[in-house]
Amino acid sequence: MKFLSKSAVSAIAFSMALTAGAHFADAKDKVKVAFIGPLTGGVSAVGVGGRNSAELAVQLRNADPNAKYEYELVAMDSECKPNVGVQVATKIAADRSIIGLVGHYCSAVAMGAVDIYHKFNLPMSVWGAVLPDVTYGNDYKEIHRVNGTMINQNDVAAKFMTEQGYKTWVIIHDTTDYGKGHDKYFSEYLTQNGGEILADFGVPADQQDFTAELTKAKQLNPDVIYFGGLTPLGVRIRAQMEKLGITAQFQGVSGIKSDSFIDGAGADLSEGVVSFLEGAPVDKLPGGQYFTEKYKAAGFAESEEAYGPFAFAAMNLILDGIEEVGPNRKKLTKYLGDIHGYESIVGEISFDDHGQNTVAAITKYVVQDGKWVVWEDSEYATGKRKLAGK
Repeated sequence: MKFLSKSAVSAIAFSMALTAGAHFADAKDKVKVAFIGPLTGGVSAVGVGGRNSAELAVQLRNADPNAKYEYELVAMDSECKPNVGVQVATKIAADRSIIGLVGHYCSAVAMGAVDIYHKFNLPMSVWGAVLPDVTYGNDYKEIHRVNGTMINQNDVAAKFMTEQGYKTWVIIHDTTDYGKGHDKYFSEYLTQNGGEILADFGVPADQQDFTAELTKAKQLNPDVIYFGGLTPLGVRIRAQMEKLGITAQFQGVSGIKSDSFIDGAGADLSEGVVSFLEGAPVDKLPGGQYFTEKYKAAGFAESEEAYGPFAFAAMNLILDGIEEVGPNRKKLTKYLGDIHGYESIVGEISFDDHGQNTVAAITKYVVQDGKWVVWEDSEYATGKRKLAGK
């Protein structure tokens, strides 16, 4: 066996020390950021897509040699339940090593959490929850939202549906703040546009049997059944409409704009269902191609879903802020409050004095052949296919 001389050993040790020293000098300070969404439960597909998109933003930033910091993502599951959401929000906010948060698809969870973020001075941006009160129901400087609200969504929905010639509606909405908010705004805009509401039913979000409500709806014979709620409830109502022989057009809110709605209801029952969503479809977004390519290259097993681009944009906004002002919660809050004309993959972001993005576009969707299709790109828009009752 050949042994190294003492001088050779010393040289190697010195070289290793230099290498370690260089690595140490190049090492970046680690900064934690967080994501909260429904990672399990009936709307988990949307939550996982949002988490993946936020994680993609972190991965790309860490791969950027010009980034000042190395970022670590802390992702937590709200289960779309307010009590669980408050627990995880408290855990995130109380961890002072976490500087910023991208949080919430479920409005009821967001409403229960905003007080906590304010109490702990945690700057955050909503990536999916659409209830206006999340931003407008308080004056918390820590709260921001990159997507639009249900106000914009229902204004467009009411005008669009009345323009299709529909005149009468039965409304079914869940009794969470989310469902009641959709009911409120759609009812107001529908009445303004000449539509008539024959009945309005509020139901628990976990209700299974809708025989009573749908039997009454069948007797009233509306042109449209409007549903304000999330995918699991929407799937059950659509299936039970079919069993009772209700042929009215089914209209949903952004809460059903998910591949899981089509999977749950089936291609036949979901065909022709319409929904409305903030923002443009990913392939029409300013940075849509870039986002899609990077998402696919990252190898995520799940779809980014409808709100993934918003989660990506929200996380990039948080990361840009930290790069600019450093890992300081109060400074990041001020940075976010001054955002105007920020270019993102979902378009321009400008926050008003309540942290709400005022640049909100709404896209109309219809299910065609087992896929959500932008209305203007569909055969329904050309007249080749017809919505129910047309």
